[in-house]
Amino acid sequence: TANAVGKATMSSGEDEGLLRALWNAYDAEVSPRIKVIDAYLLSVLLTGIVQFVYCILVGTFPFNSFLAGFVSCVGTFVFTVSLRMQVNPKSTCDPVNNWESLSLSRVYAEWLCANLVLHMAVLNFMG
Repeated sequence: TANAVGKATMSSGEDEGLLRALWNAYDAEVSPRIKVIDAYLLSVLLTGIVQFVYCILVGTFPFNSFLAGFVSCVGTFVFTVSLRMQVNPKSTCDPVNNWESLSLSRVYAEWLCANLVLHMAVLNFMG
């Protein structure tokens, strides 16, 4: 049984090779526009994590402020994932999505308007 466990686990070098291959495939196949959106998604995700950890460590005294900031991060993340799906050329050719008729300027305008409405609601909630 010890031999089976040893075969099931990957060594550190194999993990590194797998991550390098994954990064190289991402770098080669993904357009710069999608990479910028992915970087923005990562920053929004990290901001939400920092807010949540701060809430756990320090407390939620101005609870409306924490909730507004966290809802802002979650809403922005959801809208940006939708933007990424609509901008990605691999998903626009899918017959189920029916996004090929949308222009890029319309997609970005809808994302901007949705974020403006979200952040107006967040500012209203903060008081």
